[in-house]
Amino acid sequence: MVEFAKRPEVTVTTMGKVHNPSGEGVRAVSSQAQAKAAKVATKTTPDAPNNTLANGDSHETKVKEGTAKRNITRKKTADKESGNYNSAHKKQGGHGKGQWKDVMDPSYTEEIPIDVNDPIYDKAEDSDRYILTSIDAEADKRGYDQTTEKAVYGPMLTLQEFKFQLLEALKEYFDSCDTDEVIRTLEELGCKEYNAEIPKKAISLAMDKGPRERELTSRLLTCLHPTPLSMSDMEAGFISLLDSLEDLITDVPDAHTMVASFLARAVVDEVLPPAFLSEQNNDRPGDAVVEKAVNLLSREHCNARLEKVWGPGDGRPVAELKVEMDQLLEEYLLSRELDEAARCVKELDCRHFHHELIKRGTKAAMEVDGKKSTDDPAALSNLDAMAALFAFLVRNAIVSEYQVKKGVSRLHQILEDIALDVPTAPKLLESFESMLAVESKVAEGEEVATGGE
Repeated sequence: MVEFAKRPEVTVTTMGKVHNPSGEGVRAVSSQAQAKAAKVATKTTPDAPNNTLANGDSHETKVKEGTAKRNITRKKTADKESGNYNSAHKKQGGHGKGQWKDVMDPSYTEEIPIDVNDPIYDKAEDSDRYILTSIDAEADKRGYDQTTEKAVYGPMLTLQEFKFQLLEALKEYFDSCDTDEVIRTLEELGCKEYNAEIPKKAISLAMDKGPRERELTSRLLTCLHPTPLSMSDMEAGFISLLDSLEDLITDVPDAHTMVASFLARAVVDEVLPPAFLSEQNNDRPGDAVVEKAVNLLSREHCNARLEKVWGPGDGRPVAELKVEMDQLLEEYLLSRELDEAARCVKELDCRHFHHELIKRGTKAAMEVDGKKSTDDPAALSNLDAMAALFAFLVRNAIVSEYQVKKGVSRLHQILEDIALDVPTAPKLLESFESMLAVESKVAEGEEVATGGE
């Protein structure tokens, strides 16, 4: 107790000496606070302002007008001219690193070099061989000219060259009846600007031909619409045809009727809109044809009639031609009008198939006359009328003598089958051949008499 009482009193001022005999004492602040205070002391001096560094340099401090908030701009990022912050000097992609702003700029003129050794290098797309144009180059590029080594934009042919190629394609079509080939040819020509010439040229050429070619032309126009010929191309083509009608009349006197039929058929086939006919203002000579077309469309059952406007000789199947021949012959046996029958035979336009007409006409007459007595000459009136018809067709160069002989030869081949239905068929055929011989001699006598006069 005595020793404890002798110890000095421990206070704040004497605590350091008691616990630290060296006399340095214990610091009243933590080590973190001491490190921060030391850092500040090394940067600033006691008498220097807050924006002054220890080495005497100062950085600029700006305050925006109208606000008490200070806007400190670092010297290293400030624009030297304006003194404002410029993000162009910002690093780490802050200025838009990796963007296409320069390339997409219309004023960008830097050219990207083309590497000839590039695996996808295309000689036709070399920038040195491009033709400057205001149209969509890729959409309108028609081909590549090997002579000039340049891509071709617009029509690949002149108008005269296109008309010549079109004429050849139409002639080939009339022989082959292949509409797909015509479409491929037009696509290869690459002259969309001249599409309006196609309907005009096709109709003009068909008017000089027969009913078969006219029917093929109507079918071709149907296949060409709506691609590659649009409605506007069709309308422009028919308007051009109407404008040139006076020139067509010189070569084809019946041009008014034919063009009117083509117009009405185009409306039925939905190649032309009905409004096209009503929009004509009778301000051109060809507009008179429009009235005829309207009359054709105003008839009863106009669709069915206009589908057969060019007659049966349109390249249809043989079975369909046989039906037309039977109707023709039946009508003739009732009316006995040679001129009307001859006109119908012309409309058939099948010179290579006239032997079928001879065979079917003779067989039909034999079936009617076979039911009568062969001893009565008047009973063979149908065979006589048929012989007169065939002689008339030969005399007017509508049917050749070869086709008549071929038809009679075919009758001999099927005579046994005919005899099953007409037992007197052999005698009737013999009588028919004698009638043909008589008609032939009469025709020769008329020619001799005419020549003597």
